Amino acid sequence: MKKLLLSSLAFVFLLTSCGSKTKGELVGVQGKKWHPEKPYGMELIPRGSFIMGKAEEDMAQVQNAPTKTVTVRSFYMDDTEITNSEYRQYVEWVKDSIVRFKLAKLADELGMGPDDGGIGEYAFKDADTTKMSVYDRYMLDNYAGLGPTGLEGRSLNRDEDLVWDTSDYPDEYYTEVMDSIYLPEEESYNGQRIIDITQLKYNYTWMDIEAAARSRDGRRKDFIRTNEIEVYPDTTVWIRDFEYSYNEPMHNDYFWHDAYSDYPVVGVSWSQARAFCHWRTKFKNDDQKSRGKQFVNRFRLPTEAEWEYAARGGIEGGTYPWGGPYVISDTGCFMANFKPQRGDYAADAALYTVEAKSYEPNDFNLYNMAGNVAEWTNSSYFPGSYEYASTMNPNADSNDNARKVIRGGSWKDVAYFLQVSTRDYEYKDSARSYIGFRTVQDYMGEEDSTQ
Repeated sequence: MKKLLLSSLAFVFLLTSCGSKTKGELVGVQGKKWHPEKPYGMELIPRGSFIMGKAEEDMAQVQNAPTKTVTVRSFYMDDTEITNSEYRQYVEWVKDSIVRFKLAKLADELGMGPDDGGIGEYAFKDADTTKMSVYDRYMLDNYAGLGPTGLEGRSLNRDEDLVWDTSDYPDEYYTEVMDSIYLPEEESYNGQRIIDITQLKYNYTWMDIEAAARSRDGRRKDFIRTNEIEVYPDTTVWIRDFEYSYNEPMHNDYFWHDAYSDYPVVGVSWSQARAFCHWRTKFKNDDQKSRGKQFVNRFRLPTEAEWEYAARGGIEGGTYPWGGPYVISDTGCFMANFKPQRGDYAADAALYTVEAKSYEPNDFNLYNMAGNVAEWTNSSYFPGSYEYASTMNPNADSNDNARKVIRGGSWKDVAYFLQVSTRDYEYKDSARSYIGFRTVQDYMGEEDSTQ
């Protein structure tokens, strides 16, 4: 009997060995072949080293950017600043999600479904979860962006178009929900119905990797942070930034009017820009998941070093993204949108901002890395950070430092702030009519010159 059992075990082992694709060799876990995909609207910035800081004379005598050779890894960067049109896509997504959730929740409370018509057509799309894992049920629709609701795992119906025309509202329950997202009648004027923008909030979680890596105690959950951010840009910046100045048309029209769709978004704080990056990552990976593709790297704000490296466009000693040291071309045209002279904003053919794809791009094919709007970076502002920051992917960042580095200068700045090495900062919860942003995404693997 013992011999029979041993023979059986040997036979099973033989079958297992013969059927194995590895043939007993160490071949590694076989995953899908990774093919990097160039993100839409981005350019690949190849890894490299450069002399970061003030190689030219420091006319302002700030002495906070001594030269230092550093190296950055490859990354993708938006070829333009994020535009009003692109940011409106984010705002519309948040608004759409909030309205659909409100409709589905009320329909659920009323016990109405698609067969009942009216608000019932927007009821939750309950999937057959009997064959799903706990994780799959949770990920079905956890309302990322809305925060905890108590109704996680019930999918929103995004197939049914929302009705915005009041004359076409399907029933009184639908009307009740839609009225709740607008300002009350006494706060409206000129017969316009205005969305209550304070309801447009994006809720997301992230992990403080820096704190977790440096901590000797604490569990993973101790480093998970939750943020809730109002998404609508502060359009009042056009009034508040300039006292005794008539800028009402920009306040009224700049963000939402189609005439300004391709202009850079402003009035967005550093915190709002970070929330946008999280949403953009989610929006892309939701699509990747639906097509059975691997998730992409997260979108984020560039570090200060990445921003300067990209702005230089491969020109080592350039004062400006086009080289330097002049802001006027040999044909007599200004090379960027800024304030050329005291009180003269329009000498460069622009009073405020210009379209995001204006002027000539630098050698990395990036537009307006000088002027137009200054840009948020992920880095915190420390005057002496160049002295102690790493020479490999330097980034001085601190959650306790509310001052965040902005780069590039803007339409209201003099030429000094357009220089690729000039540092400036703003507080992270401040919004300005002259600060926008662009995003980056880490490149995975060895870069290919064809990307």
